[in-house]
Amino acid sequence: MSIYELKPRFQALLRPLVVRLHAMGVTANQVTLAACVVSVALGLWLFFAAPSLAAFGFIPLWMFLRMAFNAIDGMLAREHNQQSRLGAFLNELTDVVSDAALYLPFALVQPFGGFWVGTVIVLAGLSEFAGALGPTVGASRRYDGPLGKSDRAFVFGALGLYVALGGPLPGWTAWLMPLLAALVAWTIVNRIRRALAEADTNSTGTQ
Repeated sequence: MSIYELKPRFQALLRPLVVRLHAMGVTANQVTLAACVVSVALGLWLFFAAPSLAAFGFIPLWMFLRMAFNAIDGMLAREHNQQSRLGAFLNELTDVVSDAALYLPFALVQPFGGFWVGTVIVLAGLSEFAGALGPTVGASRRYDGPLGKSDRAFVFGALGLYVALGGPLPGWTAWLMPLLAALVAWTIVNRIRRALAEADTNSTGTQ
């Protein structure tokens, strides 16, 4: 079970807003790029400016808004004839860049370390790469869990809120990033395995 599976309900709530944005001339690619710019700006500000820990409260707020941006750009593309080859590239690449920027500030939080936060960032990028490669082997774009993009947004948003509220992280949370890395690695394996199984099924069905 992945949070991604709740996406249809979320989209239904956003559909009236999407219709209004389309009427205003807003495009899917504009929404995609705007979400990436805000994500990168927020992540780099938190990392390099090193403001008070309370500023980490912006992460859960933006994670929620970013999910809305991601849903909106997809709906504009699919439901209002804005799908494009450029949009396909932007959709995949900006997600990876945005995730990396938003996870980066957690390298400054104790007892997390730069190595394991960096490992999660790399594996998260690889998991999206593995999902995007599905169509190249005759399968669909894979969104399997257990720790897909939406699930990671929930986890890091919750961590950001906890840090912002000033709650000291107990020593055992040093194992949290290795655990997240293992779950993302499992996600990569699941996406590859299920893409291959889907491709085999599709191949058998067409013979």
